[in-house]
Amino acid sequence: MKPLRDLRVKIFADGADLPGIAALASNPIIKGFTTNPTLMRKAGVEDYRGFAVQLLQMVPDRPVSLEVFSDDFDEMARQARKIASWGPNVYVKIPITNTRADFAGPLIKHLSADGVRVNVTAVMTPAQVCRVIECLSPTTSAFVSVFAGRIADSGLDPVPVMLEVLQILKPFANVELIWASPREILNVIQADDVGCHVITVSHDLLAKLPVLGRDLEAFSLDTVRMFYEDAKKAGYTIDSSVPTLGGSRVPQFQSSGTSEP
Repeated sequence: MKPLRDLRVKIFADGADLPGIAALASNPIIKGFTTNPTLMRKAGVEDYRGFAVQLLQMVPDRPVSLEVFSDDFDEMARQARKIASWGPNVYVKIPITNTRADFAGPLIKHLSADGVRVNVTAVMTPAQVCRVIECLSPTTSAFVSVFAGRIADSGLDPVPVMLEVLQILKPFANVELIWASPREILNVIQADDVGCHVITVSHDLLAKLPVLGRDLEAFSLDTVRMFYEDAKKAGYTIDSSVPTLGGSRVPQFQSSGTSEP
């Protein structure tokens, strides 16, 4: 297995925890940052612009993706241009559709033609990618975020989907594919193996990166030690002849096949 330093796929940190972002900003393996309204709400962000400005001050030198939050395309356009003005490294996340399933293509086309770098998000299918590509300017950088983790959640293998999307994007040097919503460190390896340009990784999942390439015998032993230490700290015992639950005697059941009245 490749060591972390040899991976070709770029790792973008995905989250809205400003202290966490500040710490990750000093990590050379992190090549960019992404967030979205759901992550921001979960992190307790109340001031969108204030949060974004602080994030961009922490990360002035790598791509940062910030998402619009309207369901109306005219308002999305206004928000996108405002967000893009906050920094030269900003990519504006535009959802593939609004909540009524209206395709965001015309909006993407106008923004990209005007030099606004977009990150088209919530994409799930190669057909959607084909529609997006028709809307992107060949002279403006862009990302396409395909939610491989959610594809896997549906019971489908995302690897063939990502391979197909990479073929679609191959003629477009200005467009990079993001493997979005990974569920495990294995996805980082999969994204690298298929040639994906970027993978977004949550802060929690980033904490597991040191395990990458770990010797499995040593990993097994550490797991055994963890179980042992946790049981010892909990003070568990099986010496009591009658098990208890919450300090009360657990009812004893007979297995004679008949029930007591």
